[in-house]
Amino acid sequence: MDVNTVDLNADLGEGFGIWRLGDDDALLRVVTSANVACGFHAGDAVTMRRVCEWAADRGVAVGAQVAYRDLAGFGRRRIEYDPSELRDEIIYQTAALDGFCRLRGDRVHYIKAHGALYHAASVDERPASAIVAAVVDYDRTLPVLCQPSSTLAAVAAGAGLRVVSEGYADRAYLADGRLVPRSDPGAVLSDVDTVVARAVRMATAGEVEAVDGGTLAVPVASLCVHGDTPGAVELARRVRAGLESAGLQVAPFA
Repeated sequence: MDVNTVDLNADLGEGFGIWRLGDDDALLRVVTSANVACGFHAGDAVTMRRVCEWAADRGVAVGAQVAYRDLAGFGRRRIEYDPSELRDEIIYQTAALDGFCRLRGDRVHYIKAHGALYHAASVDERPASAIVAAVVDYDRTLPVLCQPSSTLAAVAAGAGLRVVSEGYADRAYLADGRLVPRSDPGAVLSDVDTVVARAVRMATAGEVEAVDGGTLAVPVASLCVHGDTPGAVELARRVRAGLESAGLQVAPFA
């Protein structure tokens, strides 16, 4: 992707059974990449197939959002795994989603970790290496979507994988570049104008303001807006409109 193009992604398919979370249909009309739950933190076979079909119909790139096996905790609780077991569970999730993509002549286009696994792999080489090993074993052409300057980014690059840097328009950042934990006040930003301004600044200037008032360098190729927050669809629409008004083309990176 060139400097005038940015991807807009969201977490989708996070319902389970009769329970729905977020408006997948509406979000797939706004975003360009969909991080689809693969059944471990959320999602099930019916949901996965439905979202993959909708994404294929709308030209949205599907990524496997892999997670710890933690339905009860929505994948937000860290679990200590043997790296080889975590590797194989990531392959399992990716292959399941890839199967539903292939029914529509598509495929999984990238890998992104979810929740506690995302945060653990940002700073810990063991889970980061398990994710990378899974991609290498399954399909080393798959890009890894993750935070720039993270441990996962370094391990993936070291293995010769394509790393796609991701920024969060609706999350607060610590001074060290990590995201503020969701348990802390102000971790998730809800003011639409603030989120739009942050998205445009990250996409055009490659920087964002941290909670301490300092400026962080965050060169990003993809911006994430969360699909499970109130008003997510309108927020995503406003972010996309803001990016396009700034002269950026919003398109999949994969």
